Amino acid sequence: MARDTQQILIDAATPYWDAEAEIARRFFATAKPEDHIFYLKAQMWKELNPVDGFFNGLHRELVKAAEAFPKVGRTIDRHDYMFLLEQLVSEYSHFVVLADILEHLMGRKMRQSDLKQLPEEKKLGDLRRRYVTRGGPIGRAAVGFTEGGGNALFRVGARLRGKEINRMTAKAMKLIWDDEKDHYLEQAKIASELVKSRAELERMVAAIRAVSEQRVWMRNEMFRTPMTRDEVTAFIERRAKKITARAA
Repeated sequence: MARDTQQILIDAATPYWDAEAEIARRFFATAKPEDHIFYLKAQMWKELNPVDGFFNGLHRELVKAAEAFPKVGRTIDRHDYMFLLEQLVSEYSHFVVLADILEHLMGRKMRQSDLKQLPEEKKLGDLRRRYVTRGGPIGRAAVGFTEGGGNALFRVGARLRGKEINRMTAKAMKLIWDDEKDHYLEQAKIASELVKSRAELERMVAAIRAVSEQRVWMRNEMFRTPMTRDEVTAFIERRAKKITARAA
């Protein structure tokens, strides 16, 4: 039953992840240096400020980790603490490799003011926080599962070839993809184990679809709208129909 539920959750999210991937492919196919600069500023804001109720900005998390250190071996297991440190290092390494690309393109050192939160990203953050704070275990699990969008962007970016900016991007995206490629499967397992009834499954699927859809609008805005809203909606509907037919 848990395995069936896990696949249902993945199937619910996949059309939206595929849309993120298609948006990324279209963007990278025609992007100019200024387009790369625009998306990198927005993506790095996300890397440093993943405010969703779970992980609230790298600076705050580093301060909390330092304050928690005296409790390691007493009320905090050392293995759990090591996992937290690994997460922090991983997130920061993603920021570093993307910042290197941005500075290369701008020809100067990056400033804090360069990082930009775009409107659709703010909507996504607000939506995720609502599910985390008001959605109970089902809502929190849905947010955890949808984080990263099934790694769609980084999977596409890691395959880029050709000009220097593409090679630099592919190297960075490959690092991030390697770090996070199994995230959605791990979170799908956790989420599926929480589902105990048809009603809970429907609630979780609805949350997954809502957050995943807003992720698509976030990504489309970040990549300077390579697809119209009608194109995005039609693409998601086609993918959903194919997945439903395959599962039937």
